[in-house]
Amino acid sequence: QVQLVESGGGLVQAGGSLRVSCVASGRTLSSLSMGWFRQAPGKEREFVAAITPSGGSTYYADSVKGRFTISRDNAKNTVYLQMNSLKPEDTAVYYCAASRFLYGLAVAARYDYWGQGIQVTVSS
Repeated sequence: QVQLVESGGGLVQAGGSLRVSCVASGRTLSSLSMGWFRQAPGKEREFVAAITPSGGSTYYADSVKGRFTISRDNAKNTVYLQMNSLKPEDTAVYYCAASRFLYGLAVAARYDYWGQGIQVTVSS
């Protein structure tokens, strides 16, 4: 079993930056792909970014490409999402997730473990 805990969310002005982190316990993350999803009020959960176990491949939603960067530190059992040039439409609860798969990482159903989520609010 893997427990995922997100941190680093909060309120930021449009154009600003924020980094959210996800720390895992219960199992090493080095064999798992990791992803970030988000859900805004009244909307479905959507894919944001994913990274393979070694960090060799990363994937991004078109809406965040060029602004967000996913990375991981397997020694710290931690995955990060650096968010730059934030927009009000990035406001959502952000979820960290772990997957045993290497492909199809934009699909929520491919993930086995989920964090509880953390609020990110971007003011205009």
